[in-house]
Amino acid sequence: MNLALKDLRPVYVVGIGFHRYQFNSETPYVDLGLTAVRAALADAGLPWPAIQSAYFAKALLPMAPGRAMLRHLGATGIPIVHVENASASGSAAFRHACMEVASGLAGISLVVGVDKPMPVGRAESLARIGSLADDAIAPFTHFALLADAYASRTGATAEDIALVAVKNHRNGSKNPFAQHQKERSLDEILGGKKIAGGFTSLQCTPVGEGAAAVIVASEEGLRHQGLDLGRAVRVLSSAGRSQRVYEDATRYDAMLTQETAAIALREAQVAAADLDVVELHDAFTVEEVEYVEAMGLCPDGQAVPLLKEGAFDIGGRCAVSASGGLISMGHPIGPTGVGQIGEITRQLRGEAGARQQPGARTALAHMVGVGAVCYVHVLQRP
Repeated sequence: MNLALKDLRPVYVVGIGFHRYQFNSETPYVDLGLTAVRAALADAGLPWPAIQSAYFAKALLPMAPGRAMLRHLGATGIPIVHVENASASGSAAFRHACMEVASGLAGISLVVGVDKPMPVGRAESLARIGSLADDAIAPFTHFALLADAYASRTGATAEDIALVAVKNHRNGSKNPFAQHQKERSLDEILGGKKIAGGFTSLQCTPVGEGAAAVIVASEEGLRHQGLDLGRAVRVLSSAGRSQRVYEDATRYDAMLTQETAAIALREAQVAAADLDVVELHDAFTVEEVEYVEAMGLCPDGQAVPLLKEGAFDIGGRCAVSASGGLISMGHPIGPTGVGQIGEITRQLRGEAGARQQPGARTALAHMVGVGAVCYVHVLQRP
């Protein structure tokens, strides 16, 4: 029988930190990452020597950048693991840090994601398992086709789907760490630069640079440092899966999300209806409507009517992408999944300020990586 996170000792998020997500700059990756790590240490009230292991998430940086960066804090000899899993790199790193702490192998572990844009190829081009459209369908084309299919299936319009971007830019305008911090009207969203199909640039995630860090700990690890669980948030479950063959091969992202979210919710003993906050992989607007349905936040075909009613707004039934999501918060890739955990922790502590979802107690973080992998975590305020 496979063990779940709930079968091991409890794991808590005890510290969070960010460097703002931003367009590419001359700022060295070391400065980006150390800003986030130092903020997380200060937030947790921990000194650097208290960290017993580190997981470094990146997708674009060269080999083993974490060792060189973390040496600025002191060469303490801790194990450092570098994690690359496409868009889900930070989510995968977080899962492995949680498992290490839950198993008792470490009492306190750091997860940090850092990235800067640079050319990187995709492994499909080398895998010798091709498709007829390898050279024709870029990610934005794939999701534009999915948006057309979703509209045909549900009766939604391109304007309806673009409302996701209106909501998320509004949320991002209240987030000091977001790459885009400007509220946008529907006319502005629809009037932007055309990308593919009905998508304009403001309906697609920007890829930039930035950093996010979280510290996870056991109760014993905190007690050893003379700290308590006063502001800690419990990690109830962690689920990871990879793509398999689905009956509807065009919607593999949604099918994979449905499977992974179901596992995470079941292990957390939480229903989708109990979620107060969700941070999900909304690299393109259609992904949000697809994924909230796949997760069970609403029935199939009902995401747009609920979006229009404000059910997914801050203050609504469940705040979806209160950070601004990938569309507004940004998607520096390596940090993105870590940043979701940071946002959720802030929400569950009641420290999100203008983005605060009232009474938030239970939340879910979701990321997919090139449709090949998916990670879902459920967190709860004790």
